[in-house]
Amino acid sequence: MSADFGGRTGRQGKLTQWLRGRRPKDTADDGGREALLLAAAAAGLPLAPAAHPAPGYRCSCDRVGCPTPARHPVSFAWQTQSTTDRAQIERWARHQPQANFITATGMVHDVLDVPLQAGREALEELLAAGVEVGPVAESDDGRMLFFTLTRGTPEDEDEWWPCELDCHPETMDEHPGLRWHCRGSYVLVPPARLPGDDNPQVRWVRGPEHPLPDPLSLLGALTDACARHVTDDPDHLSAAWPLHR
Repeated sequence: MSADFGGRTGRQGKLTQWLRGRRPKDTADDGGREALLLAAAAAGLPLAPAAHPAPGYRCSCDRVGCPTPARHPVSFAWQTQSTTDRAQIERWARHQPQANFITATGMVHDVLDVPLQAGREALEELLAAGVEVGPVAESDDGRMLFFTLTRGTPEDEDEWWPCELDCHPETMDEHPGLRWHCRGSYVLVPPARLPGDDNPQVRWVRGPEHPLPDPLSLLGALTDACARHVTDDPDHLSAAWPLHR
Protein backbone atom coordinates (compact mmCIF):
# COMPACT_ATOMS: atom_id res chain seq x y z
CA MET A 1 0.00 0.00 0.00
CA SER A 2 1.02 3.62 -0.40
CA ALA A 3 2.28 5.84 2.41
CA ASP A 4 -1.10 7.55 2.56
CA PHE A 5 -3.02 4.32 2.94
CA GLY A 6 -0.40 2.02 4.41
CA GLY A 7 -0.24 -0.24 7.44
CA ARG A 8 -0.05 0.78 11.08
CA THR A 9 3.67 1.54 10.84
CA GLY A 10 3.14 4.10 8.10
CA ARG A 11 0.18 5.66 9.86
CA GLN A 12 1.97 5.86 13.20
CA GLY A 13 4.95 7.47 11.47
CA LYS A 14 2.72 10.12 9.93
CA LEU A 15 1.05 10.81 13.28
CA THR A 16 4.43 11.11 15.04
CA GLN A 17 5.71 13.42 12.33
CA TRP A 18 2.63 15.61 12.61
CA LEU A 19 2.89 15.83 16.41
CA ARG A 20 6.57 16.76 16.28
CA GLY A 21 5.99 19.39 13.63
CA ARG A 22 2.99 21.00 15.29
CA ARG A 23 3.97 24.48 16.52
CA PRO A 24 1.77 26.69 18.73
CA LYS A 25 1.35 29.28 15.97
CA ASP A 26 0.05 26.54 13.65
CA THR A 27 -2.77 25.54 15.97
CA ALA A 28 -6.16 26.61 14.65
CA ASP A 29 -8.54 28.28 17.11
CA ASP A 30 -11.40 25.96 16.19
CA GLY A 31 -12.09 24.02 19.37
CA GLY A 32 -9.83 21.17 18.28
CA ARG A 33 -11.64 20.47 15.00
CA GLU A 34 -8.56 20.58 12.80
CA ALA A 35 -6.52 18.46 15.22
CA LEU A 36 -9.23 15.77 15.25
CA LEU A 37 -9.40 15.75 11.45
CA LEU A 38 -5.63 15.46 11.14
CA ALA A 39 -5.56 12.65 13.69
CA ALA A 40 -8.16 10.75 11.63
CA ALA A 41 -6.13 11.30 8.48
CA ALA A 42 -2.91 10.23 10.22
CA ALA A 43 -4.68 7.00 11.16
CA GLY A 44 -5.29 6.36 7.46
CA LEU A 45 -8.88 7.58 7.00
CA PRO A 46 -9.15 9.44 3.65
CA LEU A 47 -11.14 12.66 4.09
CA ALA A 48 -13.03 15.11 1.87
CA PRO A 49 -15.12 18.22 2.67
CA ALA A 50 -18.84 17.82 3.28
CA ALA A 51 -21.82 20.13 3.63
CA HIS A 52 -22.72 21.71 6.95
CA PRO A 53 -25.97 22.76 8.65
CA ALA A 54 -27.67 26.01 7.68
CA PRO A 55 -30.38 27.86 9.64
CA GLY A 56 -33.84 26.35 9.54
CA TYR A 57 -32.80 22.68 9.38
CA ARG A 58 -31.35 23.34 5.95
CA CYS A 59 -28.16 22.30 4.20
CA SER A 60 -25.33 24.53 3.07
CA CYS A 61 -25.60 23.06 -0.46
CA ASP A 62 -27.68 24.67 -3.21
CA ARG A 63 -30.08 21.74 -3.56
CA VAL A 64 -33.67 22.65 -2.74
CA GLY A 65 -35.05 20.20 -0.18
CA CYS A 66 -31.74 18.37 0.29
CA PRO A 67 -32.70 14.92 1.65
CA THR A 68 -29.50 14.54 3.69
CA PRO A 69 -28.66 18.02 4.99
CA ALA A 70 -25.05 18.35 6.22
CA ARG A 71 -24.42 14.63 5.64
CA HIS A 72 -23.02 14.52 2.08
CA PRO A 73 -19.80 15.54 0.27
CA VAL A 74 -19.65 18.92 -1.41
CA SER A 75 -18.02 17.54 -4.56
CA PHE A 76 -19.24 14.82 -6.92
CA ALA A 77 -15.55 13.84 -7.18
CA TRP A 78 -15.33 12.97 -3.48
CA GLN A 79 -13.94 9.47 -4.13
CA THR A 80 -10.89 10.76 -5.99
CA GLN A 81 -10.68 13.89 -3.86
CA SER A 82 -10.49 11.99 -0.55
CA THR A 83 -7.00 12.13 0.93
CA THR A 84 -4.92 11.73 4.06
CA ASP A 85 -2.51 14.50 3.01
CA ARG A 86 -1.99 16.80 5.98
CA ALA A 87 -1.37 19.98 3.99
CA GLN A 88 -4.53 19.53 1.90
CA ILE A 89 -6.69 18.80 4.94
CA GLU A 90 -5.29 21.86 6.73
CA ARG A 91 -6.16 24.01 3.71
CA TRP A 92 -9.70 22.64 3.57
CA ALA A 93 -10.23 22.98 7.32
CA ARG A 94 -9.01 26.59 7.41
CA HIS A 95 -10.66 27.78 4.19
CA GLN A 96 -13.96 26.03 5.02
CA PRO A 97 -14.24 26.54 8.79
CA GLN A 98 -17.87 25.39 8.96
CA ALA A 99 -17.55 22.32 6.76
CA ASN A 100 -18.14 18.79 7.94
CA PHE A 101 -15.91 16.07 6.51
CA ILE A 102 -16.68 12.62 5.17
CA THR A 103 -14.34 9.65 5.03
CA ALA A 104 -14.50 7.47 1.93
CA THR A 105 -14.92 3.78 2.76
CA GLY A 106 -13.66 0.75 0.86
CA MET A 107 -10.10 2.07 0.37
CA VAL A 108 -8.53 1.51 3.77
CA HIS A 109 -11.50 0.96 6.00
CA ASP A 110 -15.14 -0.09 6.03
CA VAL A 111 -17.78 1.07 8.49
CA LEU A 112 -20.44 -1.07 10.13
CA ASP A 113 -23.34 1.30 10.81
CA VAL A 114 -25.98 0.19 13.32
CA PRO A 115 -28.79 1.69 15.43
CA LEU A 116 -27.43 3.53 18.44
CA GLN A 117 -28.92 1.29 21.13
CA ALA A 118 -27.88 -1.87 19.30
CA GLY A 119 -24.37 -0.45 18.88
CA ARG A 120 -24.03 0.41 22.55
CA GLU A 121 -25.13 -3.08 23.58
CA ALA A 122 -22.75 -4.73 21.10
CA LEU A 123 -19.83 -2.50 22.11
CA GLU A 124 -20.28 -3.40 25.77
CA GLU A 125 -20.43 -7.12 24.91
CA LEU A 126 -17.39 -6.98 22.63
CA LEU A 127 -15.22 -5.12 25.14
CA ALA A 128 -16.31 -7.44 27.97
CA ALA A 129 -15.30 -10.41 25.79
CA GLY A 130 -11.87 -8.92 25.16
CA VAL A 131 -12.45 -8.37 21.44
CA GLU A 132 -10.22 -5.74 19.86
CA VAL A 133 -12.64 -2.99 18.85
CA GLY A 134 -11.35 -0.17 16.69
CA PRO A 135 -12.55 3.41 16.36
CA VAL A 136 -16.24 3.93 17.11
CA ALA A 137 -18.31 7.06 16.49
CA GLU A 138 -21.73 7.99 17.79
CA SER A 139 -24.21 10.18 15.92
CA ASP A 140 -26.99 12.14 17.58
CA ASP A 141 -29.33 11.07 14.78
CA GLY A 142 -29.40 7.59 16.33
CA ARG A 143 -26.59 5.63 14.71
CA MET A 144 -23.28 4.15 15.86
CA LEU A 145 -20.37 3.65 13.46
CA PHE A 146 -17.79 0.88 13.90
CA PHE A 147 -14.65 1.50 11.81
CA THR A 148 -12.93 -1.65 10.56
CA LEU A 149 -10.36 -2.77 8.01
CA THR A 150 -11.73 -2.98 4.50
CA ARG A 151 -12.44 -6.39 3.04
CA GLY A 152 -10.47 -5.42 -0.05
CA THR A 153 -11.77 -6.32 -3.50
CA PRO A 154 -13.21 -9.83 -3.44
CA GLU A 155 -13.05 -11.82 -6.66
CA ASP A 156 -16.72 -12.64 -6.20
CA GLU A 157 -18.71 -9.42 -6.56
CA ASP A 158 -21.63 -11.08 -4.77
CA GLU A 159 -19.61 -10.95 -1.56
CA TRP A 160 -19.87 -7.17 -1.41
CA TRP A 161 -22.43 -5.73 1.00
CA PRO A 162 -22.99 -2.36 -0.70
CA CYS A 163 -24.70 0.38 1.28
CA GLU A 164 -27.66 0.86 -1.05
CA LEU A 165 -29.08 3.45 1.33
CA ASP A 166 -26.39 5.92 0.30
CA CYS A 167 -28.16 6.09 -3.06
CA HIS A 168 -31.57 6.51 -1.45
CA PRO A 169 -30.93 8.38 1.82
CA GLU A 170 -34.59 9.35 2.21
CA THR A 171 -35.32 5.71 3.12
CA MET A 172 -32.88 5.59 6.03
CA ASP A 173 -35.55 5.69 8.74
CA GLU A 174 -37.24 2.65 7.21
CA HIS A 175 -34.18 0.42 7.60
CA PRO A 176 -32.99 0.19 11.19
CA GLY A 177 -30.56 -2.72 10.75
CA LEU A 178 -26.90 -3.00 9.89
CA ARG A 179 -25.44 -1.09 6.93
CA TRP A 180 -22.02 -2.10 5.67
CA HIS A 181 -20.29 0.93 4.15
CA CYS A 182 -17.63 -0.32 1.76
CA ARG A 183 -16.58 0.56 -1.78
CA GLY A 184 -18.39 3.61 -3.15
CA SER A 185 -19.78 4.69 0.22
CA TYR A 186 -18.88 7.23 2.90
CA VAL A 187 -19.74 8.35 6.42
CA LEU A 188 -19.32 11.58 8.34
CA VAL A 189 -16.12 11.63 10.37
CA PRO A 190 -16.03 13.37 13.77
CA PRO A 191 -16.26 16.14 14.61
CA ALA A 192 -19.36 16.84 12.52
CA ARG A 193 -22.47 18.96 13.12
CA LEU A 194 -26.00 17.95 12.14
CA PRO A 195 -29.06 20.16 11.63
CA GLY A 196 -31.19 20.80 14.71
CA ASP A 197 -31.87 23.32 17.43
CA ASP A 198 -30.07 21.23 20.05
CA ASN A 199 -26.82 21.19 18.03
CA PRO A 200 -26.63 17.44 17.29
CA GLN A 201 -23.21 16.10 16.43
CA VAL A 202 -21.14 13.11 15.37
CA ARG A 203 -18.41 12.38 17.93
CA TRP A 204 -15.81 9.75 18.75
CA VAL A 205 -16.62 7.18 21.42
CA ARG A 206 -13.29 5.45 20.71
CA GLY A 207 -10.83 7.56 18.74
CA PRO A 208 -8.84 6.79 15.59
CA GLU A 209 -5.78 5.87 17.64
CA HIS A 210 -7.33 2.40 18.05
CA PRO A 211 -6.17 -0.07 15.33
CA LEU A 212 -8.77 -1.07 12.76
CA PRO A 213 -10.07 -4.60 13.40
CA ASP A 214 -11.24 -7.25 10.95
CA PRO A 215 -14.95 -6.55 10.34
CA LEU A 216 -15.82 -10.23 10.76
CA SER A 217 -14.65 -10.10 14.38
CA LEU A 218 -17.45 -7.62 15.15
CA LEU A 219 -20.14 -8.80 12.77
CA GLY A 220 -21.75 -11.49 14.93
CA ALA A 221 -22.26 -9.24 17.94
CA LEU A 222 -23.55 -6.39 15.79
CA THR A 223 -26.04 -8.45 13.81
CA ASP A 224 -27.32 -10.10 16.99
CA ALA A 225 -27.79 -6.71 18.63
CA CYS A 226 -29.56 -5.39 15.52
CA ALA A 227 -31.88 -8.41 15.52
CA ARG A 228 -32.80 -7.70 19.14
CA HIS A 229 -33.35 -4.03 18.29
CA VAL A 230 -35.71 -4.88 15.43
CA THR A 231 -37.60 -7.40 17.55
CA ASP A 232 -38.05 -4.80 20.29
CA ASP A 233 -39.35 -2.23 17.78
CA PRO A 234 -42.49 -3.69 16.11
CA ASP A 235 -42.94 -0.62 13.91
CA HIS A 236 -39.87 -1.66 11.92
CA LEU A 237 -40.47 -5.39 11.66
CA SER A 238 -41.84 -5.32 8.13
CA ALA A 239 -39.15 -2.99 6.78
CA ALA A 240 -35.99 -4.06 8.57
CA TRP A 241 -32.75 -3.91 6.60
CA PRO A 242 -31.69 -7.53 5.91
CA LEU A 243 -29.14 -8.69 8.44
CA HIS A 244 -27.89 -11.60 6.35
CA ARG A 245 -27.50 -12.08 2.65
